[in-house]
Amino acid sequence: MAHSTQQLEVLYEDNHLLVVNKRAMLPTMGVAADRPSLLSLAKEYIRQKYNKPGKVYLGVVSRLDAPVTGVVIIARTSKAAARLSEAFRERRVRKEYWGVVEGIPEAPEDTLEHYLRKDERHRRVHVTHADCPDAQLARLNYRIMSSHQGFSLLKIELETGRKHQIRVQLAKIGHPLLGDIKYGSREKFPVGVALHARSLELEHPVRKELIEFEAPLPSSWRKHPLVAQLATRHS
Repeated sequence: MAHSTQQLEVLYEDNHLLVVNKRAMLPTMGVAADRPSLLSLAKEYIRQKYNKPGKVYLGVVSRLDAPVTGVVIIARTSKAAARLSEAFRERRVRKEYWGVVEGIPEAPEDTLEHYLRKDERHRRVHVTHADCPDAQLARLNYRIMSSHQGFSLLKIELETGRKHQIRVQLAKIGHPLLGDIKYGSREKFPVGVALHARSLELEHPVRKELIEFEAPLPSSWRKHPLVAQLATRHS
């Protein structure tokens, strides 16, 4: 089923890549055909722009949770998909997120390391111990960019890319993301949660040059007065 591409914000495209700024509450992929996803919107965008009559190939090489906004890179060829997937597996991709959390973390900057386990039945992820079956090591680094009225804007860099990782790890240290009710937030956010994939840097899969993409903050951040005040100092 075709979906409108009006809400697809394209940051960059060439013959090998399509880079977009995902909006909140849009699943990356894996939903029923009658529901829009980032992948279905991207395919429709390519189909319309280049007048492609048949099936459009696009390869999603990394995902963002539905409530999260920001940079997503999509491969336009199978060769690019294979090379990008390898780069993500080998952690040759630098991903920077901005997140607004409740409270002020004790350490101005820190590395968080936990073992995570998926709970598919409840669609959650839990912190567990290293020898638990299916446990996955999760590491991230954060730095407080600014704090105001009991909330903090963090710059976060992922070392691993686990499901719900940032959301779970920050909640575990007592600082859930604003609006993330699933992981303990008591505060409302206009739409989704206050987590934004701000930038992504990697080697182009064909040209082999280093490229970086930066996604503007979504309007939901500007609609929340406190979040807007924290973010405008740095954006």
